[in-house]
Amino acid sequence: MEVYSTIVSFFQEGGLFMYPIVLVFALGLAIAVERYLFLTVTTTKNKVLWKKVTPYLRSGNFSAAAEVAGKSKAAVATIMTYGLNRVRSARRREDVEKAMEESLMEVMPRLEKRTHYLATFANIATLLGLLGTIIGLIRAFTAVSNANPAEKADLLSASISVAMNTTAFGLMVAIPLLLIHTVLQTKTTEIVDSLEMASVKFLNAITERSAPTKPAASA
Repeated sequence: MEVYSTIVSFFQEGGLFMYPIVLVFALGLAIAVERYLFLTVTTTKNKVLWKKVTPYLRSGNFSAAAEVAGKSKAAVATIMTYGLNRVRSARRREDVEKAMEESLMEVMPRLEKRTHYLATFANIATLLGLLGTIIGLIRAFTAVSNANPAEKADLLSASISVAMNTTAFGLMVAIPLLLIHTVLQTKTTEIVDSLEMASVKFLNAITERSAPTKPAASA
């Protein structure tokens, strides 16, 4: 109970700027949870689909691979669908590679969506904390100027202590948001790297299957 009371008093003494900082934290937390769940589900779906499609790619059964990929909503399914559709009209590796690069450019914005807001919210929380402190200090010095000289020192120190609460609270919000932003960026980068790796393996499988067989040397 003492911890709860301390937090409540700390929040109440911070002034009006505590409320927008809390709002920023709530928005950032909502985005962080949504993005983490989305990226986790995307990673799982990609792994499951790749395990299903790999045997078909190794055997050269591209029609079956296209059918499996077409039924999935995974990110790697979008890339493979582009590539498999391109294989039907063009056998050159360069053409298929360009099609898959185009699909990767389409998938990446969905992976990176809203993540950048976390860094923005962290900066906003810090600035709101500083603004609240500055306004609190202005009010404190204004009040002290009209106070009894014997009470000025105590009144000023108490007012400054209260004013600094907003800066402290802003930093308490900003630091976790920045850490979460870094975690989500790392997770997104890992997914993009796995998609690029899957694209290379897919292209290698197509190249191996479409490569002409060398005639046996005559005795």
